[in-house]
Amino acid sequence: QVQLVESGGGLVQAGGSLRLSCATSGSILSSNSMGWFRLTPGNQREMVASIGRSGRITYGESVKGRFTISRDNAKNTVNLQMNSLKPEDTAVYYCSSMDTRGRVDWGQGTQVSVSS
Repeated sequence: QVQLVESGGGLVQAGGSLRLSCATSGSILSSNSMGWFRLTPGNQREMVASIGRSGRITYGESVKGRFTISRDNAKNTVNLQMNSLKPEDTAVYYCSSMDTRGRVDWGQGTQVSVSS
């Protein structure tokens, strides 16, 4: 069973910053692709950012230049630094893990709310 535990969500004003963390085991971090998705109030699921096993990083178009995904092997976390937040970034953010067979696991989600 893959365990993914998100933290760091909250309420912030537009233009502010938040840092999300996803804690998992070291073996998962080194063997799986990790990512962040979000579910908007309109129930749209969007890929926010992903980091592959090789370190290749991909960002969703709406967050490029504002969000940064990183992997901390010492702490066994995947982090999402979110800067210049906008009201449209308001969503529940989910950490995901995908193994080499394509199986995807999800965390419980953390709420991010950005006020205008």
